[in-house]
Formats: sequence, C-alpha cells, structure tokens
Amino acid sequence: MTLAITPSSTTTAVPAVVGADLRVPLVTGERVTYANLDHAASAPCLQEVRDAVDELLPWYASVHRGAGFASQVSTRVYEQARDRVRKFVGAHASDTVVFTRNTTDSLNLLARSVPRNTAVVLFDSEHHAALLPWRGPNVQRVPAPSSSGAAVVALDRALAVAPVGPRLVIVTGASNVTGELWPVAELAKVARRHGARIALDAAQLAPHRPINARELGVDYIAFSGHKIYAPFGAGVLVGRADWLQQAQPYLVGGGATSKVTDHGDRLGVAWSAVPERHEAGSPNVVGVHALASACEILSRHWEQTVAHEQELLTRLRTGLNAIPGLRELQILTDADKVGVVSFTVSGFDAGFLAAALSAEYGIGVRDGAFCAHVIVGRLVKQVGSHEQRAVRASIGLGTTAEHVDRLVAALRTLVTEGPKWTYTRQDGRWVPENDDRTLPPFLA
Repeated sequence: MTLAITPSSTTTAVPAVVGADLRVPLVTGERVTYANLDHAASAPCLQEVRDAVDELLPWYASVHRGAGFASQVSTRVYEQARDRVRKFVGAHASDTVVFTRNTTDSLNLLARSVPRNTAVVLFDSEHHAALLPWRGPNVQRVPAPSSSGAAVVALDRALAVAPVGPRLVIVTGASNVTGELWPVAELAKVARRHGARIALDAAQLAPHRPINARELGVDYIAFSGHKIYAPFGAGVLVGRADWLQQAQPYLVGGGATSKVTDHGDRLGVAWSAVPERHEAGSPNVVGVHALASACEILSRHWEQTVAHEQELLTRLRTGLNAIPGLRELQILTDADKVGVVSFTVSGFDAGFLAAALSAEYGIGVRDGAFCAHVIVGRLVKQVGSHEQRAVRASIGLGTTAEHVDRLVAALRTLVTEGPKWTYTRQDGRWVPENDDRTLPPFLA
C-alpha cells in the first residue's frame, strides 16, 4: 500500500502560520493585530501543518493492530514519520526514533535508559528539562562558561576526572534564555576523545537551524513539535538504540509488550523491541504526523527562514540597545544567536513590563526565569538586577518588522513615560485594573 501525502509547493517566502491576522483587545478599548514575540515558548501552527492534519483526520484510526483499511493508513502514517524525522536531523539509518510528548519527556526517557552508574556531565546553564532528570553522585554540573572556547576546555576537564565507565554529555543546541548557539560539534569531539556519548537538547535549535547528527557527531537528539510549529502534543528522541533497548520500558502497557502470559502467581512479560518498547499506550498519530510534516516544511525553507530571522534579530537588538537602562543577558561572548533575546530594564519589574506590553500594546513576550533558574539568576546579577526574572522576546516565522518596531517603541514609552494604565499584583502576577477585555466566544 502506498500512502500519498500531498506535498506543498516550495516558495521563496517563509512558511505562513495560523493566526497571523489574529486581533486582540487592549485595555484602552482598541483592537490590534497580535504581535507574537513568544515563539521560544510555543510556536504557532504552520498553515501547511494544519492542512496536513486536516488531510489525515478522515483516515484517523487505531494503529499497529487494526485490520481495517483506515487503521492501515494511520499505521503507515505513523511509521513513515520515523523516517521523515530521521531525515530532518540527519541521523544514521540504524538510529531509533521514539515518539514522546515533548523534549522534557524525551530527556527523561533517556535518563531512565542509561546504564547504571553512567557518569553524566552537563553545564548548569541547561533548561530544567535537561538539567533535572540526572541525579546521583556521578552527575557533574559544570558552571556555565563565558565563551565557546571556554566551554570546550571546561568539558575536556570535566570528562578527564569523570568516573570510569559509561559516560554521557548533555548539551543544548541553542539557549532558550539567550538564543546563543553552542559549539556542539566541538563539544562532541571532546566527548568522543573521552569515550563519552553526547545528547543534544535541540528544542530551541530545531525551529531555527538545520541539524545533522552525523556531521555534529551527536548520539541523541531530542526536540518538540510545539517548538517547530506543530502544536499537537508530540516530541521525539532520536539516537543510538542499544541503551534504549537494554532499558526497562519507560511506561508499561499495550504496545510495549510483545507477549504476556499467566503463570498463576505472576505474569510473564516479553517486552517489545525499540522503538515500541518505550511507546506504551495508544500513540498520538495526529501529533506525530504534524511533527513530521513540520520537519519537511522547515527543511524546504531553511535559507529563507534563517535570513528572515537574522534580519529581524538585528533590528530587534539594535532597537533594544537604544533603550535607557535595558541590559541584554549573555552567556557566551563569542556565539552567534537565533531569534531569542532576554533582557532586564533597570527599575522595572519584568512581570510588570510583560503585562503592560500585552494590555496596552497587544504584544506577547515571556517574563520569568524561563525554566532555567540557575543561569537566569546568575545573569541578572551580572547586569545589576536584584530580581531573579527577565523579559524574553523571541522571533519566529510569524514575526514581522512591525512587531519588532512596536515592541521597541512600546518599551521606550514605558521606560521614559510610564504606563497608560494602572496595574496591581494578583497571585504573584501584574494585572491591569478594571480590565474589561472579553475572552473569545469559545471560552464563554
């Protein structure tokens, strides 16, 4: 059976997103086009991904064990997605592709699968999804370096004193706090020299740059659909199969078992091989198809995507640097960046700025510590802030020059003239007083 998935035509423009014309209410009574500058948290859905999902939905059915024709179609969609994702990250043909819920799920799966007493080395600048799953005396957290070269030296030193036995390095591809690109290929060479494997947290890298596991020299790659414009609840772990095959199933239940037998006082269980071994339960066929479709769409548009984002990033950083009291956060002094910028403004609470930008200007940004509390706490101190929070603006395919200019102008007005509205704190968050904005009808 051959399943035809309708290809989209390649264009010179960046792919379009759903909701690009969304209009939101302001506290002043006006409505404006929403300026989504929070792509680093969750990216909107690509229109082509929505079309791919709509194409599949009439055929949606159970997978792997259904005899019906729709089940065969859904099974083929699900299994073909493994090859589509493997191609997207340039993985080896022998690498397994395990579908998960998100990057956090993928990295927790990997943490549960490493051999006992594996020595794990990682920088403390990692996102909590990569920082927290690793516990025990064999985990070495290396202080965040100040440059790419320093990162390579620090990893070399850490691995030189790591316990003998299996070793694993965890590294981010692009920081979700600063957008800085880490020297993954150089770090992988160091890991190889010390007999260590390396896992790449590609959650922030995957939407912005092409990835090639073979060229980078990494053993595992984790990323999420909701970061790459496929917000349908799927993530993936791609990499070497041996550790995953030897590990106990991440979840137990249907799909993870090849046979269960009754022995009276106990059950006999034969577990499935990878990848099914770690995919118990009914799989998210729609989410997986959306993720794989997004992978193919992005792969056709890398040149346009990178050019679009870099132009807007330069525009954003230039504008922000002219605002009095604004300080951009930075880890690596010599690294290129994807479209993520975090900053503090002297004398202003980050949460207040985010609330005012939303309520008065229709701009969506993120405030807080971005699930990277250790490094954000350190960076805000370096720029002279007494808070543990910052503001993050992040660019994606749905971002326009007008969005960037609106953010810069709004911040300048807030800093130099103050807000137009009155705000109070409720449950730890700033909210506008007498807020008469109405929610959309489907929430009524």
